[in-house]
Amino acid sequence: MRIALDAMGGDHGPDEQIAGAIQALEESDLKLTLVGDEIAIQACLDRMAPADDVLSRLQVVHTSEMVEMGESPVDAIRKKKNSSVMLAFDLVKKGEADAAVSAGNSGATMAAAIRKLGRIENVSRPGIASAFPTLKKPVVMMDVGANVDCRPHHLFQFALMAAAFSRVFEIKSPRVGILSIGAETGKGNILVKETHTLLANSSLNFIGNVEGRDIFQGNVDVIVCDGFVGNVCLKVSEGLIEAATETLREGIMNSMKAKFGYFLAKPVFLKFKKRMDYAEYGGAPLLGINGTGIICHGKSNAVAIKNAILEAAKIVEIKVNEKIVASLAEHPEPLAEKK
Repeated sequence: MRIALDAMGGDHGPDEQIAGAIQALEESDLKLTLVGDEIAIQACLDRMAPADDVLSRLQVVHTSEMVEMGESPVDAIRKKKNSSVMLAFDLVKKGEADAAVSAGNSGATMAAAIRKLGRIENVSRPGIASAFPTLKKPVVMMDVGANVDCRPHHLFQFALMAAAFSRVFEIKSPRVGILSIGAETGKGNILVKETHTLLANSSLNFIGNVEGRDIFQGNVDVIVCDGFVGNVCLKVSEGLIEAATETLREGIMNSMKAKFGYFLAKPVFLKFKKRMDYAEYGGAPLLGINGTGIICHGKSNAVAIKNAILEAAKIVEIKVNEKIVASLAEHPEPLAEKK
């Protein structure tokens, strides 16, 4: 299996991308294509000096164009046809790679994926799924930013696609809930109420409404919402984890007793950090595109890039897109609404 990596994406330049690529190759038998400035990529490889076995499974596709993080996705895709993210998805389109991974401009990554690969048949809108840490297995939330204005059949399709993706976490019959302001049936806005009816009449393992406080409990496997609400949840969660971590750090550093207590409880703190670290979950898959693509956080470190590459390979391996196609075929009624 070969994965194409946008080596120029992200806030840290090619260094973290290349380091993550090397780690992924060290932990797997994958092959990787690095797309970006050949001189910059080679400089990283020379400095990091990976083993011969790793180098033998790496190839480079050169381009001098890249999409900046602040660029308009529409303008970037139209004007920079040879950007690293466009060429990464072009490799997937040509069959020269099985998946593409990018930590660059998320809007441009989504646009490049749709432009190059198109949508799965009958999918109204591709979306972005994200795995959230919980007290049990990760929960998949969709959409987390691609579609801020949705209709009920869009959310219904998000449920189908996210349920298929949740098989990555070895969940056989994912419990699906819709994010609302109350657990009782009938709570929520018109979008939530109408989507609730569609999901309740489907063969999905639908458990009804879930509230924001349920996200991290681990009692639901898939949470459905529009991209506006999902992105707010994602950013609030990131900010809360960062604030909690910094508050703990300050408290420990300002007290000798706390420092001693931290020393004794260090394994517990490290376990907590690992569970809550976004890097452990790699990236967010683009579901609904006719191929496999992963969007990583712009500040992704090498561990996050490594896990995103391995996640992309897992999605291809368990044939998530085939499961999505099969699930769409099983639920044709809501798909008739194309407006």
